[in-house]
Amino acid sequence: RNRIPYQWLDIEKDSAALAMVEAHGDRRLPVIFFPDGDVLVDPDLEGLAEKVGLQTHATQPVYDLIIVGGGPAGLGAAVYGSSEGLRTVMIEREATGGQAGTSSRIENYLGFPKGLSGADLAKRATDQALRFGTEIITTRTVTGLRVEDPYRIVELDDGSELSAKAIVIATGVDVRRLEVPGIDQLTGAGVYYGAALSEAPNFRGQPVFVVGGANSAGQGAMLFARYASQVTMLVRGSSLAGSMSQYLIDQIDGTENIDVWLRAEVTAVGGDQRLETITVINRDTEETSEAKAAALFIFIGAKPHTDFLEGVVERRTNGYLPTGQDLIVDGKRPRGWTLQRDPFYLETSVPGVFAAGDVRQGSMARVASAVGSGAMAVHLVHQYLKTV
Repeated sequence: RNRIPYQWLDIEKDSAALAMVEAHGDRRLPVIFFPDGDVLVDPDLEGLAEKVGLQTHATQPVYDLIIVGGGPAGLGAAVYGSSEGLRTVMIEREATGGQAGTSSRIENYLGFPKGLSGADLAKRATDQALRFGTEIITTRTVTGLRVEDPYRIVELDDGSELSAKAIVIATGVDVRRLEVPGIDQLTGAGVYYGAALSEAPNFRGQPVFVVGGANSAGQGAMLFARYASQVTMLVRGSSLAGSMSQYLIDQIDGTENIDVWLRAEVTAVGGDQRLETITVINRDTEETSEAKAAALFIFIGAKPHTDFLEGVVERRTNGYLPTGQDLIVDGKRPRGWTLQRDPFYLETSVPGVFAAGDVRQGSMARVASAVGSGAMAVHLVHQYLKTV
């Protein structure tokens, strides 16, 4: 996902790979061999990131703008912030692109009539942000936020801190887990969250199930249909129209090896070393059935990643961040608000802290909307900086 080229070697199928591991003398896996002769055995992510050339620490303690999260909204803010002269740092705990970066195909993004993959979009945006001077810190997680006027200070998981007068929260959402018997043991062994693009070719000629009815599920189903003998979409609702773009619905309708089961939910999964069967219930009839399954790809929504803001920034009960006029209740500004103006459109309950993308209450869950809100957040940051 960080677009570092590598070759995967399986010691159970490749005798030369097994010999390399045995020659090293440490049978723990994974083992990573580098062109310069270095070897890392079961490394932590920070050590691996540093070795492959990713930046894991900031170069200075104070910036004009800190962006938390490297999805489309964060990347949009990074490009516009750094291109407009702000010393900008973006903190991303895994890989730039966010959930959009795992999408097999994005076909409704302006300017790409033939579509593009989420990985391609993430690479283009990351390269653009770096070219304008954005620092991108990876494998770091923001664990807290505090206010010491005029600065907003983020606390990182390694104990370090970064300060800025303005912050954009673009942490997006985490995938929601499917809670059914047997699923934890089979996650990664036939059960996957998201599109798992690298796994799709492994299920050539086999039955695959997709759980979910939104665009990401539809895009995944179209990808898997190129390899699987049959793709079955399990949709909890009574139609796809309420959550999926019409162009995707039309594509699914026109693909012979995709079936859509409405009002269907997974109640259990089974298998010894890997997924073999799933149990599905029809909520209209309450009848259950068991089906053979080589893979189960899950797209059942998400929850916002905002726990680190607890007690500092106002959150809704579902964790999303209200901004702008959504913070005005009965004509009153949010508690603790000291400025003689209402919060800006994307500003949270803390002046100078903005929210962009899916993490914001009421946002439109589309890539173009996320990118636009990131750019808009930078415009509002400039307005805020004029007042402090």
